[in-house]
Amino acid sequence: MKYSELFYTIQGEGILIGIPSVFLRTSYCNLRCIWCDTPYTSWKPEDKNISVNKAIEKITKYNCKHVVITGGEPFIQAKELVDLCYKLSENGHHITIETNATVYEDVSAHLISMSPKLRNSNPKPDNHYYEMHQHKRIQTDVIHKFLDNYTCQLKFVMETPEDLEEIKCLQVEIGIPDEEIVLMPQGISTEETQAKQEWIIELCKQHGYRYSPRVHIDIWGNQRGV
Repeated sequence: MKYSELFYTIQGEGILIGIPSVFLRTSYCNLRCIWCDTPYTSWKPEDKNISVNKAIEKITKYNCKHVVITGGEPFIQAKELVDLCYKLSENGHHITIETNATVYEDVSAHLISMSPKLRNSNPKPDNHYYEMHQHKRIQTDVIHKFLDNYTCQLKFVMETPEDLEEIKCLQVEIGIPDEEIVLMPQGISTEETQAKQEWIIELCKQHGYRYSPRVHIDIWGNQRGV
């Protein structure tokens, strides 16, 4: 499978925040978020190869229960992802898959961490990826399938308070429970994320959502492998 990095750290976002986890970051993505914090998996994807068995060997060396498969977009490598997750699950690992929720596949996983992309993710209109991204970024049927079949969280990256309107519309259309919605600040520096946290927390209090900081940004900044 195509990947960019494999590392051991703590989960920095969402409902499992703070838990020591091994991250396998796949390469290549079917979207082009303007603020993507891993452009080496999307805009300029790295092209390293690793076999499923070799990935399992490297993951197992850390003696860590929790494994997070992220990207890029893991589900576009469906065959390899299914095989990897099955074998990791058989070995007793807890598996989280981070996905933009545009592609569905039945897979052995304990948490599907969806991050549907809001309008704030769109490339500039004159960018040749704009139409593709705008057309693909929300796939309600895929989100429905994940909600029906897995334990899920839906992480929404917020740029301004106005993003809430789009989130509320999606929640009503799809039927997303309040407690599964996680709001996070957009940014690749502590200054950017902390500047947004107070008003995001207020929105969480008003609507019963969960707030998530981005702990890896707060501790290490915009670094890889953390």
